[in-house]
Amino acid sequence: MFRTKTKKINIGNTAIGGGAPVAIQSMTTTKTKDTETTIRAIRELEKVGCEIIRVAVFDQKDAAALGEIKKNISIPLVADIHFDYRLALAAVEQGIDKLRINPGNIGGLERVRKVTEACRKKNIPIRIGINSGSLEKNLLPLYHKDPAAALIESARRNVAILESLDFTDIVLSLKATDPLVTIDAYRRAARVFPYPLHLGLTEAGSLFSGTIRSSAALGILLSEGIGDTIRVSLTADAVEEIRVAKELLAAFGLYKKPTLISCPTCGRIQYDMRPIVDEIERFLDCLGNIDIKVAIMGCAVNGPGEAREADIGVAGGKDGALLFKKGEIIGRLKTVEIVPVLKEEILKLKKEKE
Repeated sequence: MFRTKTKKINIGNTAIGGGAPVAIQSMTTTKTKDTETTIRAIRELEKVGCEIIRVAVFDQKDAAALGEIKKNISIPLVADIHFDYRLALAAVEQGIDKLRINPGNIGGLERVRKVTEACRKKNIPIRIGINSGSLEKNLLPLYHKDPAAALIESARRNVAILESLDFTDIVLSLKATDPLVTIDAYRRAARVFPYPLHLGLTEAGSLFSGTIRSSAALGILLSEGIGDTIRVSLTADAVEEIRVAKELLAAFGLYKKPTLISCPTCGRIQYDMRPIVDEIERFLDCLGNIDIKVAIMGCAVNGPGEAREADIGVAGGKDGALLFKKGEIIGRLKTVEIVPVLKEEILKLKKEKE
């Protein structure tokens, strides 16, 4: 699949841009200074495939907690900071892997210089996060006329500050709540800037609406080869952000993961299929980057044939289900056996493929 060429940048041990795989990112909702809770939350996200994690740094206590957090997680750690350059310097000293800060709002060129010098010494990139909700006041008239143009102009200003200090390890994001504005802004950014783009739709919404709106906007951009990292922002458990991002990337061949297919069911169904689908889907989420297709079907008559391309699957009937591989029936299961046997067979397939 075609990918827009951008500069390659390392975030800890994860490369982005330059043709590297699109990295999945999320953000904790815990108080960062609550180190134990934050570490536990990040580890849960790691399990389901989070590849970069961002934490809010609100004060010096948050900044002081970053080193301990970093020591106890396995993925790159990003510090999100607004206004106070001293927090940025403290975060760098704690060993973070990336800094999210807007150079234009931390109080003058000399303060920005101190931050860029500290980041340069430790090879820490800076993400400039342009957001429709926090644009410079003098850009608001332009935003009302041409929202994407205002986002691009804000990005230009902030990029120019870093480039004037000979700092070019830059990542950019240009997020709006409107999917069409977001698409427009990122399309323009891909033409204007050479830096990796972090995709996202800001304040996207609930698990239901946010998933749909994010998938619509980010899916279009991904299909056009735009984007180097991605976050699906949801008012929900951050684990759900990772699950949606993985599924979205997989739909465009940008992420390898197990695939679950299931029928919508109809009046012929004779077993309780939905809880089985939910449990197996979450089980598959933790299997890692492996290409396995699993089918859970409602009809024992048509199910195996309809899911012929699946590696393994079940098709329910009265008091049980048929177990099949590649459309061929290989056994019959009682209802209580469906989940454990299906998990066992999936793990066998995983071992075979590895």
